[in-house]
Amino acid sequence: MASEIISSNGEVIGVFYEENRTPVKYTDISNHLVDALIATEDIRFFSHSGIDFRSLARAALKLGYSGGASTITQQLAKMLFTKSPSTDFFERLKQKVKEWIIAVRLERQYTKQEIITMYFNKFDFLYQAVGIKSAAKIYFDSTPDSLKIEEAAVLVGMAKNPFLYNPKKFPENSLKRRNVVIDQMYKNENISRRERDSLIQIPLNIKFSVEDHNIGIATYFREYLRLHLNQWIKEYAKESGKKYNLYRDGLKIYVTLDSRMQRYMEEAMKEHLSNLQEIFFKTHKDNITAPFLEITQEEEETIMRNSIKVTGRYKELVKNGVDQSKIDEIFNKKTKMTLFSWKGDIDTLMSPLDSIRYYKHFLQAGIMSMEPNTGHIKVWVGGINHKHFKYDHVKKGKRQVGSSFKPFVYATAINQLHLSPCYKLPNTRVLFKKEDWDIAEDWYPKNAGDKYGGMISLKEGLARSLNVITARLMKMIGPRPVVALAKKMGITSDIPQQPSISLGTPDLSVYEMIGALSVFANKGMYIEPKYILRIEDRYGSVLLNRENTGIVREVMSEEDSFATLKLMTGVTQYGTGVRLRTSHMSYPFDSSTGYPYAFVNEIAGKTGTTNNHSDGWFTGIVPNLATCVWVGNEDRSAHFEDLTFGQGATTALPIWALFMRKCYNDSTLNVSMDNFESPENMKINVDCKDGVYNDKKNDTEF
Repeated sequence: MASEIISSNGEVIGVFYEENRTPVKYTDISNHLVDALIATEDIRFFSHSGIDFRSLARAALKLGYSGGASTITQQLAKMLFTKSPSTDFFERLKQKVKEWIIAVRLERQYTKQEIITMYFNKFDFLYQAVGIKSAAKIYFDSTPDSLKIEEAAVLVGMAKNPFLYNPKKFPENSLKRRNVVIDQMYKNENISRRERDSLIQIPLNIKFSVEDHNIGIATYFREYLRLHLNQWIKEYAKESGKKYNLYRDGLKIYVTLDSRMQRYMEEAMKEHLSNLQEIFFKTHKDNITAPFLEITQEEEETIMRNSIKVTGRYKELVKNGVDQSKIDEIFNKKTKMTLFSWKGDIDTLMSPLDSIRYYKHFLQAGIMSMEPNTGHIKVWVGGINHKHFKYDHVKKGKRQVGSSFKPFVYATAINQLHLSPCYKLPNTRVLFKKEDWDIAEDWYPKNAGDKYGGMISLKEGLARSLNVITARLMKMIGPRPVVALAKKMGITSDIPQQPSISLGTPDLSVYEMIGALSVFANKGMYIEPKYILRIEDRYGSVLLNRENTGIVREVMSEEDSFATLKLMTGVTQYGTGVRLRTSHMSYPFDSSTGYPYAFVNEIAGKTGTTNNHSDGWFTGIVPNLATCVWVGNEDRSAHFEDLTFGQGATTALPIWALFMRKCYNDSTLNVSMDNFESPENMKINVDCKDGVYNDKKNDTEF
């Protein structure tokens, strides 16, 4: 029996199975299915005792090969106890007699409703769809209680022969058989003549999708969960001492993800990255080392050689003792393959080496959303397509965070030096001498565009992502307390105690970033991100309950966290995230997909971009939902050529904007549009008046 992953809103978002079968109750089966089955397979089902003697002679003559001669109970007996019908006449007759006997016993032991339920739960609809629940999902992306009449008729029509009348393999046969079932329902007075005439005109309209770990929503999360559960199973045994089997024991795994939000995020990612990918290809069309920039051809060849060596194809060839010259020949020879594209998979002829280079062009993404006050992860997007790109960029991937790290510096300054968001610093360069800071060489950070001057408040400094303001704060507090605060906020990766971390040199994961930055929206409390609520066995007994467990600790005062949060609202009011609010901007090639966004509610945010534009970040926070988006290529040397397309405000922010627009349009989600709640007796001044959006220059990451 398959184990199911169940989202926080009650939807099954994935299964682990050897046989993809999940039983349902009679109350979960629509009347259309029951009516169609009885009308087509056994119209006297409710009046006989397992054998229909009117058709007994016909059944004995045909031996059940043509279908329709046996009662539903006999068919169930055959499914349960006859592994494969014999082709020998006398052997098959013996089997048939046993099936009749078993059918009578089934009728004595079970109600008619239970027999119908067992029938639908046991029938193999092919394509890994064992049972009506799997069949409804695979063929119609539906559930047994939600199937329309014409859909129920298609599935019941397969009872005669699931191969010959399979809607995926033989749609014409399936359509004809479906209409026979509909006509039988009319004859059995389940539907009117008008309904019959209307239903037989409807096209087949299947929504076929095989249950597969590469298909459906939250594929990266499901794989991460699978690995976690396999480890958990090693440590948790049944009362008998036997280990649970994830693929056979019918476990129910209740997770924190919201399937609606997950779909919205995957849709938003596809909308934006499919658009941005075209721009990436265009900007690299004349680049001889594409998709790599600022490297020599020798360096490019090294990257490609190393990339070849991590492929399964290469490892298999080496394992089989193939020499390097032959391997090179194989990787340069064109062969049939299926490639990913945003418009759908492409069947083509291409050498394995060229396919590697092709895939190196693709922008990847890592995205996570969670509730700040519960730690519940609502969205987990580890990449753009799990079938073609297995690497999970949420928890496994760590990339340089750029200016996304600056809130840690500002929060430390507020916490340690008791500064307010309105405190002003000179917008001038500051020197870090190597002998004073134990660094290899003097460090003299600068703003993008080398523009300086004036006294700048902390709020405006963060909003405009001015490097020299952050550097001045770092000089005032030093790296040690910044690192200490980041660790308290849940960062587990190594952060060197160097002043350059203030501008985002550490490599961190999306998982770490959103877990940490959510502290500001949770009144200074860190809550460990959580993805499992509980696990039940097939009978409903709770095996693991994590609903009220996990790491919780105070990181900073409510006042300090609120002050930092207000700093971050400046980013979207008049800083590098201002495009969330404006409507008069223009972006080359419409690179800000879906613009204008026209958000009016309070949003705390932070963009981030690395020096060579290889990593783009955006973190967006509203009172009950915090989200972090990273976008970049697999290799850091593959990136956009300039800041226009490579900054986090262009690569990552639009995904957040498109996602939030979808969430706000769905009233069932209740994603907050309220302002952040100020602590009682707030003494830190957060209402600075000097930050005013004035020109497009503010809409650039530094």
